[in-house]
Amino acid sequence: AAMKQTKGLKGDKSSIIKFEFNPKDGIDNPALTLTEDTDAEGVGEPRFYLLTKDSTETFGFCLHEELVCQGHVIRQIEWGGVAQRRGLQDGDRLLQVNGHFVDHLDHQRVVQKIKASGNQVLLAVLDGESYEAAKSLGRDLSQMLPDDIRPRLCHITRDKSGFGFSVSCPEGTKGTFQLSVRQDGPADRAGVPPGSWLLELNGHSVKSYSQTQLTRKLKQSGNKVTLLVASSAVEEFYRLRGLRVTAALADTSWLPFRVRQLHMVKGPAGYGFLLKEDDCSSGGVGQFLWDVDAGLPAEQAGMKEGDRVLAVNGESIEGLDHEQTVHRIRARDDQVTLLVIDPAGDEFYHSVGL
Repeated sequence: AAMKQTKGLKGDKSSIIKFEFNPKDGIDNPALTLTEDTDAEGVGEPRFYLLTKDSTETFGFCLHEELVCQGHVIRQIEWGGVAQRRGLQDGDRLLQVNGHFVDHLDHQRVVQKIKASGNQVLLAVLDGESYEAAKSLGRDLSQMLPDDIRPRLCHITRDKSGFGFSVSCPEGTKGTFQLSVRQDGPADRAGVPPGSWLLELNGHSVKSYSQTQLTRKLKQSGNKVTLLVASSAVEEFYRLRGLRVTAALADTSWLPFRVRQLHMVKGPAGYGFLLKEDDCSSGGVGQFLWDVDAGLPAEQAGMKEGDRVLAVNGESIEGLDHEQTVHRIRARDDQVTLLVIDPAGDEFYHSVGL
């Protein structure tokens, strides 16, 4: 097939988790084969895969943009790897990355979304024949997918009356906690949905906690606590597919800690900052910004000393050393865009396992 571009995620040995739910015995069973429901129009259902790898591996496939095939095409699946064994198929079309619909996005943006996921990503795909059939029928592919499948990560600051939520747990069980949320209380303002299920507390799974243990952990949290929660609809989505909900898949828009994008155009005296390599609070080394000169482009863009660089011109610098990062920054003669996070945010995300 003629290819317009061949970019993307070269081979990723990964752990792709795919399960089927058997309502007769209530047990999640690994699916040895994948079948698709089809309707009268011959359009199958999207399939979901949670891919997990370590930092030295890739996700086991390439993403192509091709002249003769519409959409973002899954290709070059590693033979014998987990992706191939568990069901990701050559020719599948990628519809969703971590709950974000991507069929309408350009190829490079989709590649960046997958790379930005780090070591875990949730993909929704449709087989090639169904994709082409749906397109020919003019169907809206986004309507074939759930509206919201992301859990929420919420950071709550206690007020004089507490955190603003209470916990219920079926008697004699562990790890099953549902939250009642006080309207306009701290938890409500932090984005915790009423009736949601608690999955993690301060970066640790609550699956093995009794209610007494959970209460003790909450007291030990002091005035601030971070919860990973899922609404009933989101919890059901993952449970019926045998997929584990993790913080890596969470909607973080409710958190007070944000990355910042700094766009700078070089002036006569340069950008006005220095880059140095140093130890990270999360372990390993990172690239940090220092000696920000007053009045020059870096300060005008909002750069602060101690900010950690996460990406240069839209591409993650994870795994790059100091020289390689400097080369990326200098790749464009007169301008650069950096994605950065301040020390407090960097420490926070590390504390919750992100």
